[in-house]
Amino acid sequence: MKLYKLEERCLLNTTIEKAWEFFSNPYNLKLITPPELNLVVTSRTPEKVYAGTIITYVIKPLPFLSFDWITEITHLNPPHMFVDEQRFGPYKLWHHQHHLREVDGKVENYDLVNYIITSLPGSAILNKFIVKPRLEHIFKYRNQRLKEIFS
Repeated sequence: MKLYKLEERCLLNTTIEKAWEFFSNPYNLKLITPPELNLVVTSRTPEKVYAGTIITYVIKPLPFLSFDWITEITHLNPPHMFVDEQRFGPYKLWHHQHHLREVDGKVENYDLVNYIITSLPGSAILNKFIVKPRLEHIFKYRNQRLKEIFS
């Protein structure tokens, strides 16, 4: 079983308070997710997350393929960071840290994702050719959208 890591950084033209307000609202995830994933939040979720918040989604990367995804907000340190962890979904492990920090009058958004695809043999090939490129695409799209939203 192999643990993979993805890191992405993005500098936003906003205040840390406004960035936190945006990121702590789970309904904003749809605004920064590539449309082809057809993400829908399916749970009644508060507009501000707290430690222990459970959020359910459906993602449909292909017309014939959909995944239920359940995450829990496990750590929260407003306005600097929170962690969402998959409780049920397409990964064997998904641990996503969202960090915000002020940098020269702007806000750096730093994402650190640790994930395990499967415990089956072949995960390295699956990660190299499918999962990692797909995640990189998703986070590059996300960073582009964030820059547009906070321009």
